[in-house]
Amino acid sequence: MLNPATIDRADGLAAQFQRAEPFRHVVIDDFFAPEFCAQLLAEFPPFERGNARNEAGELGNKSTVEKIRGLGPTYAALDDTIRTHGFLDLVGRITGIDDLLYDPWYFGGGTHENRQGQDLDAHVDFNRHPVERWHRRLNLIVYLNREWEDAWGGSLELHSDPRALDDRVTVITPLYNRAVIFETTERSWHGFSRIVLPAAKQALSRKSIALYFYTTERPDEELADTHSTIYVDRPLPERFKPGFTLNESDVQELRILLARRDQHNQRLYRDNTALTRQLEQAQTALNRGRLGRLRYFLLSLTKHSR
Repeated sequence: MLNPATIDRADGLAAQFQRAEPFRHVVIDDFFAPEFCAQLLAEFPPFERGNARNEAGELGNKSTVEKIRGLGPTYAALDDTIRTHGFLDLVGRITGIDDLLYDPWYFGGGTHENRQGQDLDAHVDFNRHPVERWHRRLNLIVYLNREWEDAWGGSLELHSDPRALDDRVTVITPLYNRAVIFETTERSWHGFSRIVLPAAKQALSRKSIALYFYTTERPDEELADTHSTIYVDRPLPERFKPGFTLNESDVQELRILLARRDQHNQRLYRDNTALTRQLEQAQTALNRGRLGRLRYFLLSLTKHSR
């Protein structure tokens, strides 16, 4: 499945991973064997087959299929391979992270397809597996685009800190059979700018396979409270300065930026509401039965003793 050269270059790739900026990552061209990669592209699911709803529950220009095993024999073979000790040990050798765990749920991973107009704000990923509570450690993304240019948007951007004025950005073009492996920590900010394809390329889309890996423990200095994906809204473009005259394109861009911010706020409100509801349900459960009656009795004694 893998290109033999990928295995032969493991030590050199490990050195690149450790010294990369703005955080540890490595780019590996010709990651899969040529025939295997061609079959992955041939069996890539149609956009309509995947889940195309965004985090606000609205239909968008991104489609994902998490359960890749059912996409065809090549994806079944990929699934078989990435769970083996040999593959996990190779990724561990490249990244220096031992005892990696395969995610059988492909939570948030699988095939990703992004169409014209789609972007992804800079973010750090959720840091714990939602079922097993493992620590999320690595993203491995393989791109399946036979042609792509940075000028079209959609290129992977790794940020030092998207909230800082001196943010440093490394841009990685999502080219065919190119893999990117990067650590997932509280500072591994990444995303991509809006896809705007030339008129002659409108039929293209940005295709990739995302694989995430975990460990049961992680270094103390990397520990953080459990959180979902954390986004930073894109700042206003530099051309928006005092005296600048807006044209129709500028107004549309402002509308998109404001709508994105509203979506993020709405998601936070929904999350907060869901947590409040869960707390109320837990309180109701505690108030039932013997434990609930005991609690009521103790509260009553406290109240009458004042």
